[in-house]
Amino acid sequence: MEGFRLRASGFRTGPARFAAAAVAVSFAVGVASAADGVLELRATVVSAAAGGALTITVLRWSTDAERSPLLAAVSAPLPVPAPPAGGRAAGRGGRGAPPQTPAQRLAVAVKTAPTLGYIWGEGVTGYSIKYAWRSPSADRIIVVIDRRLGAHAPEWGLAASAAPEADFTVIELHLDGAGAGEGKSSLSAAVIVDPAAPTLALDRFVAAPALLKVSR
Repeated sequence: MEGFRLRASGFRTGPARFAAAAVAVSFAVGVASAADGVLELRATVVSAAAGGALTITVLRWSTDAERSPLLAAVSAPLPVPAPPAGGRAAGRGGRGAPPQTPAQRLAVAVKTAPTLGYIWGEGVTGYSIKYAWRSPSADRIIVVIDRRLGAHAPEWGLAASAAPEADFTVIELHLDGAGAGEGKSSLSAAVIVDPAAPTLALDRFVAAPALLKVSR
């Protein structure tokens, strides 16, 4: 399945400025009751000279019905453009509107999804988590936030992507039995649907560059 890539330019939380994308994450709270939130991670930008702390809180996991529109946005094939037709109905130059890309469709689905948690920095800047999934063994966690990670800090220097119109970020974490592992994102990997899960996922996770380092 063909995926797509995203672009981000960084974001600012309070006075701290971030110069890199590597993040160290440690578990603050494991799996708790749904009323208290099911997962909380504390993150720190490794290369930040000072500050750079992030808190990732998942209040609940996405239901099957809530996941469905996002999965459909990525898995649906691109529509075939209609042939040009004469007359005003076809628009200027006889062409209709171009079909939406999977990234554009997913961006729309993300905006309309319920908020399931938050990622906060040290200041007022934050992101809403619109998709949250974990494997039955809890060794794989995937969240989607409503904007590009680092959207307000060009000094992060995150790589450009092939889908600059996509205003969201897919983050996938792989953890071992001790809760250590790494996280990667759609800023540097294509977004696909893992049909076996089923969930949104990153294509070729192993080959993608690490964004997050996870440890207890």
